[in-house]
Amino acid sequence: MPTVPAERHLLRAKDLADARYFEPLDVDDMARAAHLSRAHFIRQFRRAFGESPHAHLLTRRLERAAAMLRTTDRSVADICFSVGGQSVGSFTTTFTRTYGMSPRAYRASFPPAAQHALIPACVLRAHAGPQRRTFREDNGHRQP
Repeated sequence: MPTVPAERHLLRAKDLADARYFEPLDVDDMARAAHLSRAHFIRQFRRAFGESPHAHLLTRRLERAAAMLRTTDRSVADICFSVGGQSVGSFTTTFTRTYGMSPRAYRASFPPAAQHALIPACVLRAHAGPQRRTFREDNGHRQP
């Protein structure tokens, strides 16, 4: 039976962090997904991807939080917890260190989310259609 390259196991752990960043994942969970010991996993992950597993997971969480700050009106606390953060204070400190400004300042540097909210096409069609019906079927009359 052929052996699976170590890189495949590392990708499994990386994919886990990318897909489930909002869950309370940690390095031990990622190491289990890669079927490696914690210490060996950290060394191999850093060698393969150029950053620690913890840094990768934190980056995914911050990227998602930044996107939510740009495109929604959700509170900073709500965004913090929805991306897997445990503390608003820690989240704010880490976000500020990474992006050079607080989450509130980051949000303020973009147009309000309401300006670029998309309306589904089905809603547009329902409200943009003719308001007066002229079809006989709409009057409740049946044709013989």
